[in-house]
Amino acid sequence: MTQDGAVEVEQGRRRRRWPWVVGGGLLLVAAVVAGFWFVFVPNWRPPLRDGERYGIDVSNHQGEIDWQAVADDDIDFAYIKASEGGDFTDARFAANWRGADDAGLDRGAYHFFTLCRSGRDQARHFLSVAPPDPAALPPAVDLELAGNCGRRPSAAEVDAELRSFLQVVETAWDQPTFLYVGDDWEGRYPVREELDRPLWHRRFLRRPNVDGWVIWQVHGYARVDGIAGGVDLDIMRT
Repeated sequence: MTQDGAVEVEQGRRRRRWPWVVGGGLLLVAAVVAGFWFVFVPNWRPPLRDGERYGIDVSNHQGEIDWQAVADDDIDFAYIKASEGGDFTDARFAANWRGADDAGLDRGAYHFFTLCRSGRDQARHFLSVAPPDPAALPPAVDLELAGNCGRRPSAAEVDAELRSFLQVVETAWDQPTFLYVGDDWEGRYPVREELDRPLWHRRFLRRPNVDGWVIWQVHGYARVDGIAGGVDLDIMRT
């Protein structure tokens, strides 16, 4: 075989190997990504700092919960969805409220705020589901555009309705309401600086970069004993 022929043969071999090399690299990358999402993220909990503790927030979406198993998995508190809008009550609120208390967890109730009902109507409904409880954590309101109704009122109207909701709830509970503010909501209806309330801030895996946060939602994929599937993992600081 001539020298040129040998070179051509080697080049052919390299061309045939190249798809295997690329395919193997892609499989390796996919395995690393899958390991990150399905193994590392669900099982990782950020180290606690002084005055911090782990918690979760749940709704009917989590189904039946073994609250004693949750408590035994180093979870100290739970925020439980009570209501949404002016007439929706979470189907598992009552059971979750009792279960968390029986297991010795601190518990708080939250309301999903809709843009399609008045703030006063929503406050009255929330209070009918979760009346003031001096032993409970402060109430919380979930402010997100995702999952909300299709109406998009002006910023001034939303501000007025939200303030009305807060005034009614806080008068009844005699303490400030925690604000869970989604980035989509904040982008359209800024409230983090306008409303002087404790913040419940979501930031994926990284500690919050905003002032005034009391609860940090780490992510929504945590594995916690007693719950089938993923759940929101939170850290509260005092």
